Amino acid sequence: MATYAARWVVPIATPPIADGAVTIDSGRISWIGRRGDAPPAEMVDLGDAVLLPGLVNAHTHLELTAMRGFLEELDFRPWIVRLTKARRAVLTPAILLESAKAGIAEGLLSGITTYADTCESGVVMQAMVEMGVRGIMYQEVFGPDPAQCEGAVAGLRERLALLHEWETSRVRLGISPHAPYSVSDDLFVAAARLAADAGRPLAVHLAESEAESRLVRDGEGAFAESLRERGIAVAPRADSPVALLDRLGVLAARPLLIHCVRATAPDIARIAHHDCAVAHCPASNAKLGHGIAPLLDLLAAGVRVGLGTDSVAANNRLDILDEGRVALLMQRVAARRFDVLTAADALMLATLSGARALGLDREIGTLEVGKRGDVAAFSLGSPRTVPAFAPEDALIWAAAGREALLVLVDGEVRVRDGRLVAPPHDAHEALRRAGAALSAWRDGEGM
Repeated sequence: MATYAARWVVPIATPPIADGAVTIDSGRISWIGRRGDAPPAEMVDLGDAVLLPGLVNAHTHLELTAMRGFLEELDFRPWIVRLTKARRAVLTPAILLESAKAGIAEGLLSGITTYADTCESGVVMQAMVEMGVRGIMYQEVFGPDPAQCEGAVAGLRERLALLHEWETSRVRLGISPHAPYSVSDDLFVAAARLAADAGRPLAVHLAESEAESRLVRDGEGAFAESLRERGIAVAPRADSPVALLDRLGVLAARPLLIHCVRATAPDIARIAHHDCAVAHCPASNAKLGHGIAPLLDLLAAGVRVGLGTDSVAANNRLDILDEGRVALLMQRVAARRFDVLTAADALMLATLSGARALGLDREIGTLEVGKRGDVAAFSLGSPRTVPAFAPEDALIWAAAGREALLVLVDGEVRVRDGRLVAPPHDAHEALRRAGAALSAWRDGEGM
C-alpha cells in the first residue's frame, strides 16, 4: 500500500483537490482526499505536480511505430498503398513486435496507460502484455471483394484462436473489419456477427476521407478506381459510410467508430441511436488533410467520444494531452468561438470519456475508491508550467508534449522520475534498423 501526494489531484469526476493524495492498495484505489487526512501508508511525495487518472488512447496502430516520418506529404490513397507495400516488404513479425513495444514505451512516458489498437499482425497483444499496460487489440480483417469473404472469416477465426492465449485481465481481444474501402458488405456483416457471437468488441475506421465517402455514396473516386483495376465491381452502397453500416446492421453491434470526420447530422443521429462510440483523432485528421471532425455535435448528441493519436505513421507522436490541446484548438477554429470547450473538457475526453468509449469506465478513467490504480503525474516545476493557476489548464495548454513524472498501472510503477522502469531495451535499435531498411526499400525497387 502506498499513498501518492501532489500539489493537485484531479479525479476528473469531481473537482480538483489542492494538496491532495491517492492511496493504492492491492492494485486498486482505496482512498482519495487531502494529504493531511491520508491513512497510514508509505508516502510518495510528488511535489509540485498534478496527479490524475492514467490517460486513454482510443485509437492507435502500435505496430507501425517504425514508420514514423516515412509517409510524409502523400495523398491518402498513395499513403495507404506505400504503407501496405513497405510493411509487407520490410517489417517482419519480430520488427513489428519491437515497434509496438517502442510505441507503448512512448505512450507510457506520455502518461498513457490504456490503448485501443487496431492491428493486422496481431503482435500488439503480446506487446501490451509484456509492457504491462491495459488495452484492447482489435484484430484487423480485410477483403473488399465479396468472393474473399469466406476465406477472410476463416483466417480471422484462426487468428483469434491463436491470439486468445494472450488475453489477460488487462488485455482484451477485439475485431476490426478495417474500412469501407477495404471490406465488402458481406465481410462487414460476417465480422460483426462473429464479434457478437464471441462477445468481442468491434472497431471500424469510418467516414475518414472524401475518397471513402465518394466510394460509398457514388461508386467513384480514387478508391473506386483502385478496386475496379483489381476486377472488383463497384457501385453506390449508401448515402454515407455511416449509413452503410447502419443498413448492414453493423451499428447495432455498437462498434467503436474511428475518425468520423465526414459524419453528417443524420450520421450523428444514427451513431447516437445505436450508442456507438467514436475515437476522435484530431492531429491525424488534420495532418492527412481530412478535415475537422464534428466533435461538438457528437458530444451534444450524447455520443461517447475518446481521444486517439492514430499511428505515428499518421501523427508522428503518441501524446494524448497534446491531442486534447489540438482538439480544443480545432473546435474553437471551426466554431470561431473561444468558449466551446475547456481544458477540463479535454481532460475528460482523455480519461473518463475514453474509458467510456472502450467500455472500461467501471474500472478506469477517474480517481475513485474501488477503481484500478492506473494513474499518471506530470510535474509543474519547469519554466514551461510556471505559474499554474488551474491544474487542467496547466496540463492541456502548457504541459502537453512533456513526459510524465510517474505512471502506474494497477498500482505497479511503469514510469518513475520521468523514466521507464522496464524499457524495451532492444526496441529502439530495432526501430533504427527498420528505418534504414525502409529507406533502402523506398530508394530502390519499392516506390
